[in-house]
Amino acid sequence: MPRPALALSISGHFAKGLRLALMSMVALLFALLSAFAAELPALTGRVVDDAGIIDAGTKAALTQKLADFETKGSDQIVVATIPSLGGEEIEPYANRLFRFWKLGQAKENNGVLLLVAPNDRKMRIEVGYGLEGTLTDLHTKLIIENDMVPAFRAGDFSGGISKAVDDMVMVLEGNPEELEARGKRNPADSGTSIDPSAAVFLILWATMFFGGLAMAFLPPMFGTKLSPGVYRWLGMTFRYGRGPSGSSGTSGWTTGSSGGGWSSGSSGGGWSSGSSSGGGGFSGGGGSSGGGGSSGSW
Repeated sequence: MPRPALALSISGHFAKGLRLALMSMVALLFALLSAFAAELPALTGRVVDDAGIIDAGTKAALTQKLADFETKGSDQIVVATIPSLGGEEIEPYANRLFRFWKLGQAKENNGVLLLVAPNDRKMRIEVGYGLEGTLTDLHTKLIIENDMVPAFRAGDFSGGISKAVDDMVMVLEGNPEELEARGKRNPADSGTSIDPSAAVFLILWATMFFGGLAMAFLPPMFGTKLSPGVYRWLGMTFRYGRGPSGSSGTSGWTTGSSGGGWSSGSSGGGWSSGSSSGGGGFSGGGGSSGGGGSSGSW
C-alpha cells in the first residue's frame, strides 16, 4: 500500500520540523508526569518540618495544640515544610501530599494541610472536602495574607505558622467573625493573576491533545511500514485499522518493552501509601481533598 499522498508533498525541512515539534511535546509531557511522581516526605507527626524553619519550642507547642484540637473535635490539621517544590506548582503538590498522607477521616474528609516551601517563597492551605464549607477559600486567603505573609517577610516563620494555626482552629471551632473582621480592616490587593493550577491543566491538556493528533497522523507519513496498518516510528510500533475479528479496533502504540505503564483509578480513593504512620504512631485517617484552599507567596 503506498504512503499517503500528503506525505509526498511535504518538504524535508517541514517534515523535520514536525518531528522536532512532536518530540518536544512528548518530552514536555514526560517532564510534567515526572513532576507528579516526585518523592513525597514521610508523615512523621502533626508538624513535619523538613525545611527546618520552625524553632523547637514552637514545634512542640504546635504539636500539642493540634493533638488537643483533634481530640476535641476529630478535625485534623498537619503542618508541613519542605525546602523546595522541585519545579512543581504548590497546588498539585499540596493536593498530592494531602492524599498521600490521607489526612482527616475517610468518611468525614476533615483534614487540613498547611504547607510552606521557603526556597520557592510559597505557601498553601489545602482543605479536605468535608471542611470546605467551614474553612472556606476566603478564610484561608485571609489567614495567608494577614498572618503568614507579613511574618514571613520579616523572617518569622515560626510566628507566622503558629498564628495561622490559631486562626484555622478558631474558624473550625465556629468562630470566624474575628478573622473576617480583620480581613475587612485590612483589604487584600485586588490585582488579578493567573491561577497556576489552571495553567498546569491547560498545558497538560494541550500536550495530550496535540500529541494524540500527531500520533494518529505522523507515523503513517514518516514511519516504516511493517505490515498493513502497522508502522514503526521513533522506536515505537503503531497499529491502525480493524481488529483481527473484523470489527473496528482502536489505534495505539507500543514500545519494545511491555512491562511498564500506568493507570488511573476512581478519583474518590485518592493517593495512598503503604504505611503513612510516623513517630509516636501518628497517621492520617484516609480523607481526601479536591483542591479547596488558598495559596500565597511572599
